[in-house]
Amino acid sequence: MPLHPQPRFILMETSHPGNVGAAARAIKVMGFGDLVLVRPRFADVLSLEETVAMASGAADVLTRAKVVDDISDALHGVVHLCATAMTPRDFGPPASAPRAYFQALADTAEPAPRAAFLFGSERYGLSNEDVYRAHVCLSIPTHPSYGSLNLAQAVQLVAYEYRQQLGGYDVTSRTAEPLRADAAAVHGALQHWESVLEHIGFLDPKAPRKLMPRLQQLLNRAQLTQEEVHILRGIARAVEKASPHAPSDSSPRNTLE
Repeated sequence: MPLHPQPRFILMETSHPGNVGAAARAIKVMGFGDLVLVRPRFADVLSLEETVAMASGAADVLTRAKVVDDISDALHGVVHLCATAMTPRDFGPPASAPRAYFQALADTAEPAPRAAFLFGSERYGLSNEDVYRAHVCLSIPTHPSYGSLNLAQAVQLVAYEYRQQLGGYDVTSRTAEPLRADAAAVHGALQHWESVLEHIGFLDPKAPRKLMPRLQQLLNRAQLTQEEVHILRGIARAVEKASPHAPSDSSPRNTLE
């Protein structure tokens, strides 16, 4: 991959422990784990109960995370710095949406530069001085009338877009594919229902017309699973028990052609 597989996420002067935990969770679900905090409000934020609770399984990211006093200490090993801001500055690095920029970076970068993403505090965002350090100012496209993102939400979006440019992850099912019922099982269920429909007077065996072939086509289109066949047969048995006697001549019968 042209992009470096492990970018760094730098949070400036965070004030809410929950946002730190949520940010750790956000980067872990995208396969990343390099988190650095610059002058957080609480020096022990990485171990606070609210932080750990919001990390929700990303405690290992918090354990490896670093707290530093100066942004320069957070940039060791970083070649390409991306600031984030809701709106571009009048002066400074060019602004771009994350997706477009990561695509352009992937097309041109050789060798892959170690990138870092810089996020401002919840209250003030990034200072101009911090933005000026960056090679680009990433601006997440939002609705023009309301573009305010929670810190962890912004981290999640940037992490997702970067992961997608690396190739992304496949969507996998957590449950096994249900087993399809074979033709014999479907035919058995159909015969069972034929018997029940005759029993309740819906199907006249002397003039069956095309009811059973139509039901056969319906079941074929449904592509029944084994469990669904069992359900249909269970319903048929319940109908039999609820109707012990054949209906009178006035009961409705099949009139389908």
